[in-house]
Amino acid sequence: MPHRALALFAATALTVTLTACTAEGGGGTDGGLVGEGTGEDCTIGSPVPVGAALSLTGAAGSYGESQQKGLELAAEQLNAQGGVEYELTVEDDQTDPRQGIAVFEQLTAEDGASVIIGPTLSTGAFQAQPIAQEEGVPVLAISNTVDGITAQGDYIFRDSLTESQVIPRTVAAAKAEYGLEKVVVMYANDDALAEAGGEVFAGALDAEGIDVADTLTFSVADTDFRALLTEAKAADPDALVVSSLIEAAIPLVTQARELGIDVPIIGGNGFNNPKLMADAGDAAEGVVVGAAWNSESESPENTAFLADFEEKNGTQPDQFAAQAYTGLMLIDQAVRSSCSGERDAIKEGLGAIEGVPTVLGELTINDERDAEHEAVVQVVEDGKFAVLE
Repeated sequence: MPHRALALFAATALTVTLTACTAEGGGGTDGGLVGEGTGEDCTIGSPVPVGAALSLTGAAGSYGESQQKGLELAAEQLNAQGGVEYELTVEDDQTDPRQGIAVFEQLTAEDGASVIIGPTLSTGAFQAQPIAQEEGVPVLAISNTVDGITAQGDYIFRDSLTESQVIPRTVAAAKAEYGLEKVVVMYANDDALAEAGGEVFAGALDAEGIDVADTLTFSVADTDFRALLTEAKAADPDALVVSSLIEAAIPLVTQARELGIDVPIIGGNGFNNPKLMADAGDAAEGVVVGAAWNSESESPENTAFLADFEEKNGTQPDQFAAQAYTGLMLIDQAVRSSCSGERDAIKEGLGAIEGVPTVLGELTINDERDAEHEAVVQVVEDGKFAVLE
């Protein structure tokens, strides 16, 4: 598929357009987006425009890059099937909520996207989603795990599990595996994902009867955690429980091992990134993290995805790529259910998804427009994620 990069507002944002946008491909009421047939037999005359607001640069850039690769693979495969063509436009929100607002305004403009995927982070989602809700454009969040994302309106959906769905299972598995009795909790208090994760961890630890010896907070911009880790070590915990983005997770884990902290480190969703193993090296060994995707699943959907992703990109995917890939596949399911690429038809189709086999597992979108599917608890072994048995 052709790719071209162009600046979004006076070269302030990177745009990757996989196919050229056309006026007749608008997401409003263009009759060209209503086709004939249904399901596999659906044929729509005009391409369905799909916008994506991803963090391709900034603190969450590694997540956004993975998401872009997952979306590109899904778009190529869906367009090769015939019947329905998707015009995928990926915009960089620069991990900046203000830029995310600008991107959503662009994507929801007249004759704009029929559906929007993203943003990458929950902090940006809370700021940008109301724009789409007001304009009647469905949004599918693919990595936003904070509670309340879908509560912003009936056009907001997600295929990503919430922290509340994953963390309690993670804590229970870690307690069973390591006999945890006392831990220290650490989280970034200026990021929605990290702060929410810290709160969910606290509740899950309490439910499991695990004592929190201390709770330490830091900023997403911090890179030196030695003072906090020295304080944590003094509490003699059975584990460190950390909620942060990957940029903080890597030095925190590395410095913890350098200081002789050899207890398990249990991470939140921000740890689900191969950069943890690539950059932290041996220090990442034994890190435990709950995930919405089981990379070891032998389902037909996951087996094919792993092979196709590696063939296209030369690397294995991560959870963020898997969720993005699944997101566009779910949108295709929604479009084909009524053979329409119009906004309200996609909204209705997303709300009707139930028991769909996906890379993430059998997935249902519930009445709150949140995803339901099996979660998994992983541990880093020999430089890669493995299921914690």
